[in-house]
Amino acid sequence: MRNTTLAGQMRAAATALLDALPGPARTLAARPFADSADRRWIEYRPLPRPGACLADLDPTGRKATHRLLATALSPHAYAQAATIMALEEVLDRQEEWRRGRRSDDYRVVVFGDPARDDHWSWRFEGHHLSVTMTVAGDRVSPAPVFLGANPAAVGYAGRPVSRPLAPEEDLARALLDAIGPDGRGTAVVADRAPADIRSGTRARFDSRIEPLGLRRGTLGPTGRAMLDQLVALYLDRFPPELSRQESARVARGDLYFAWEGSTRPGGRHYYRIQGEDLLIEYDNTSEEGNHAHTVLRRPRSDFGADLLAEHRSAGHP
Repeated sequence: MRNTTLAGQMRAAATALLDALPGPARTLAARPFADSADRRWIEYRPLPRPGACLADLDPTGRKATHRLLATALSPHAYAQAATIMALEEVLDRQEEWRRGRRSDDYRVVVFGDPARDDHWSWRFEGHHLSVTMTVAGDRVSPAPVFLGANPAAVGYAGRPVSRPLAPEEDLARALLDAIGPDGRGTAVVADRAPADIRSGTRARFDSRIEPLGLRRGTLGPTGRAMLDQLVALYLDRFPPELSRQESARVARGDLYFAWEGSTRPGGRHYYRIQGEDLLIEYDNTSEEGNHAHTVLRRPRSDFGADLLAEHRSAGHP
């Protein structure tokens, strides 16, 4: 019978992946759910990480990994992720092949047994890409989800060849235009952008970032609509079932938008959106504004903390 829920699709895809892996690769990919140090993890830099590496898998294993990743992402976000991985080869050429970067240097890890356990999780991760999903029963909790790009843009004769995170920048700039000079006076909280997203690679980031910036409730209809579109862009990285779930949750609280750094295209810049248990960050602050990072986090609920707490309170182990 075909799995009709997202949780069911993830269970089937993760089980098929583990079944497709030979002994050594499966040992690397299958970890206990109780292994909290490895499970509560986000690392978007080119550093060692847990899991089975795509480079070491046969075609069946690689395809099973991609099928699992695709359960967590909408078609356009999956295309962004695939482009981000391919950019590793572009970056390696740009660096004159010194770092040995590879488009298959990405790892998958499953925590718990998706075929038998009521709650389990999985992660796909490598340079500039980290997707974590936690499953309990028939529910899925997403986050953190990180997408980055270096180079953020490749062009020819003034025309873009590759710009995978273009909507994330362009919609934010449209919002800046829509809120006008008075709104920008509140939203732009610093003339200089930070070196990176402020949440970084911390496993727990549950504090508000000050100053908060511009409150959604103070915006006019156009500004509110533009901010809502920007939030929806990040939530629509998920499949429709999950996007609707997260949109309903976000709608229960107010939002704040803050910008730091240059407002000129090409200048180093950063923005964030904060709400009740929501943090969206974007930066393009290195390589002269051609190296972008984006992340969606749930500060109180990353790595399924909310879902697992609810699950246990209902009497599940």
